[in-house]
Amino acid sequence: MSHPVRPTRFRWWHIDEVLPIEADLFGAEQWSPAMFWNELANGHWYRVATDADGAVLGYAGLTVQPDEAWVQNIAVRRDAQRRGVGRMLLEELLTEAARQGARTVLLEVAADNAPAQKLYARYGFEPIGVRRGYYQPSNTDALVMRRVAAPTEDGTDD
Repeated sequence: MSHPVRPTRFRWWHIDEVLPIEADLFGAEQWSPAMFWNELANGHWYRVATDADGAVLGYAGLTVQPDEAWVQNIAVRRDAQRRGVGRMLLEELLTEAARQGARTVLLEVAADNAPAQKLYARYGFEPIGVRRGYYQPSNTDALVMRRVAAPTEDGTDD
């Protein structure tokens, strides 16, 4: 990356800055401000990636339950894509999932989003199912992917 990118906690004041990214990347299927507020109010774990000037380049969220975590979203501003921002955010989520004791991490990704699927596969995610017509209003299928923590030599999970 040519410019320093810093992950930081997603706070309520970031919502206004992520909404244009949502609109650009997801169109009619974008999250509303209320959806982000709800995620933050419920204590879900969210990060933003900012540039040296503090501008949001991307964001990601994670919901952790006992033994299992779900990636809620990962989005990177178009002009910041292909610079490692998505990888950094995914690594942040996976580290937090492990810190909170989640052995399994799951996510849904649009069936037609090959670049994202390739990224997830590099981090050990494997397809386990399809949710037909999951994304609305486009009726796009979602591929469900899962990553299971490998046991370590001492029998615990890594």
